[in-house]
Parts: sequence; structure tokens; C-alpha cells
Amino acid sequence: MTTTVGAPTTFDLGPAQALSCRECGHQIPLAPEFACAECFGPLEVKYSFGEIRREDIEAGPKNIWRYRDLLPVPSDVDTYPNTEPGLTRLVKADRLAAALGVKSLWVKDDTGNPTHSFKDRVVAVALAAARQLGFRVLACPSTGNLANATAAAAARAGWESVVLIPSSLEKAKILTTAVYDGALIAVDGNYDDVNRLATELAAEHEDWAFVNVNVRPYYAEGSKTLAFEIAEQLGWRRPQQVVVPIASGAQLTKVDKGFRELGTLGLVEETPYRVFGAQATGCSPVSAAYKAGHDVVQPVRPDTIARSLAIGAPADGPYVLDVVNRTNGAIEDVSDEEVVEGIRLLARTEGIFTETAGGVTVATAKKLIETGKLDPEAETVLLITGDGLKTLDAIEAKVGPRATVPPSADAVHQALGF
Repeated sequence: MTTTVGAPTTFDLGPAQALSCRECGHQIPLAPEFACAECFGPLEVKYSFGEIRREDIEAGPKNIWRYRDLLPVPSDVDTYPNTEPGLTRLVKADRLAAALGVKSLWVKDDTGNPTHSFKDRVVAVALAAARQLGFRVLACPSTGNLANATAAAAARAGWESVVLIPSSLEKAKILTTAVYDGALIAVDGNYDDVNRLATELAAEHEDWAFVNVNVRPYYAEGSKTLAFEIAEQLGWRRPQQVVVPIASGAQLTKVDKGFRELGTLGLVEETPYRVFGAQATGCSPVSAAYKAGHDVVQPVRPDTIARSLAIGAPADGPYVLDVVNRTNGAIEDVSDEEVVEGIRLLARTEGIFTETAGGVTVATAKKLIETGKLDPEAETVLLITGDGLKTLDAIEAKVGPRATVPPSADAVHQALGF
């Protein structure tokens, strides 16, 4: 845990009122803390919401700050330089629906964010909270997308950044982090090794805000904006089913939290919905626990092309199980070969090029339908969380020119088979 030297004693974090332990319920005032002093359980933000109206949200900025009254950020958050993520498109995916055998299917396409993944959302919220909490350096351990988002957000805000990545990370993600000219450090080891190092460094450097470590309770709340946008874009209603990729598991739990908050506040009707989780078989500890009927997630050593999901010891794994079981969902995992086919299926049916995490989501949805776990008659949303340009190595051996021909019409016709 970290206490920031020189931080103000009171913070303007909007409706956020306290931090509460997810295990024992112990509450503490808002602070740069992430673990309960009583039981070492994880802390999350508790709120006191005022009256929130649909029309006020709809009149707000064309980014996640339209939901600022539902987030742990100050009311003037949009006046500070930031990457302004969010309000990405929700695509009616009829051709993919037909291929999968689903009646009504939507794709939440978060490739349109500033650094082309949903991580821009969580980092923007973390930065806003970190500024209030007195930090001066934005930092993170990352499997790639978070590295991009953190480096970009720090550059936009005029902050220094320190980003730690596994040295085996995809080249595209390394380059698209390094270009922002922050301190990028490659570490020999997997993500779990990098995360442990970040926790150690967070304790040593009181002015470094590690977005997914010492300001994690605030950072994680950014994923709620996916649920808020989906509901708003559907005409202020919840979908019946949603499929979410699992890395740490925080995104899935916060999407659920977002749907629940909208219901509690009367912004949507409290209709039932089911949450499904998606993992790659080479790193599927939460899926394994679900299938075994366990409430404890056993760590694994990742071995998958879906590196952005390759977290062998997912911090929110048990809470993912709680959400999935409570909503009558399920968790499934797919092979690397199925991941690649998921990428290609989405591309050829909807013209959306996703990274490997999105391939996991599409392939998992297909498997859930085939095994009868996902209802093909129910309205379903798939979360596509990152751009395929980040993971070109996953498909480079599978796609390419149909033929190489001389510059003549006859040669083209011959290549096309007529």
C-alpha cells in the first residue's frame, strides 16, 4: 500500500465517498490504497450518487466524461488535458450473427479509442484520480494495451511515465508505447513477474501512480463506461447477454457493476442479463475454476498468442466467478487456432480487425453457442477490446495475397479463376 507524500487531505473525486473492502466490508476514506488493512482484501470505490438523468448524460461530452457523475473523478475532469476516450461504436453485427447462428448480435468496437483499446478508458479515470491524490508520474505493468494507453495519457497530460512490460511482448505494442518517449522498461519474465515488480516499485516511489496497482480501485471503475455506453446506445436498456474477455477479470466485474448501477439509479429497467467470460486455453485459470465448480482460481503459467489476456494469476478471478454464477452465465476457453479463426471471422463478416483478445471473444461466443450455453435467441453483445494492428504476428502466416501476377488483366482473371 502507498500513501503519497504531500497529497491533499481531501479529494474532489465527484460522487466517490470511500473505499470499501470487497471481502470484509471495512471502509476507509478515499486514499491511494488498494488493499484492506484489516484482511488484505481488495478495495473498491463506494459512491453517494445524486440525481442522474438520461438527458443530462446525453447532453454531455462525446466521450466517457458524459458519465462523470458515475465515476470517481472531479466534476471538471474534462477541462484537464486527457485523451478523451470512449463513445465508441456499437455495431449491429448481422453477418456475424448469421455465421454464428444468433438472432440479434452487437459488437462493441473499442478499437476506435485513442490508442485503439479499451485501456484508454481505465487509464483516463486513473489519471484523473491520480491528479487529485497528488501523484506526478503515471506508471503501470502491462501486457501491451495498458502500456500504450498509459504512455499516451501521460504524454497528453504532460506527466512523466514509467511503463514495465514483459520482454516477449509483441513488437507492435512495444513500438506503439515507445513512440510516446516515456520510460519504457522491458523485463525478462511474464506479466505476473512484471506485476510483482511494479508492486515493489509502487511502495518505493510515493509519487508514482501505478494505475493498476496503488490507484487500482479508481482505475478499474473506468470499465463501467463500457456498460454505460452499451445501455445508452441500445436506447437505455441492458442487453440480455454479454461476452467479455478475461485477463485480470476487472473488466467483466465492472461491466456487471455498471449495468447494476444503471438499474439502481432508474436509468434502465432492471431486466435480467447474463455475463459470459472468455479466455484462451493457454491461460485459462478462471475458466478451469468455473468448469471444476471451484471458487478459488489456481494460478497458471501463460502460454498463448493472446498475450493481452495472459495473466496467470488474475486478481479478480474469484469475483468473475461470482458474477458469472449470479447472472447464470458461463466461462469458456478456446485454443490459439480458434483465436485466429475468431479474428478472421469477425474481419470477413463485419470488417472489424481485432487483436487476439477479440479473437478469443468471438471464438468463445461460437463455442458457447455450439455447446448450448449461450442462448441464440437472446440479444447478445460481444466486447472487442483492441485493434488487430497490435497483434499482426498472430495472423501473418495465415493471410496474404491470393496470388502474385504480372500487370495484366488476363493474369488477374486467371488468378480469380475466370
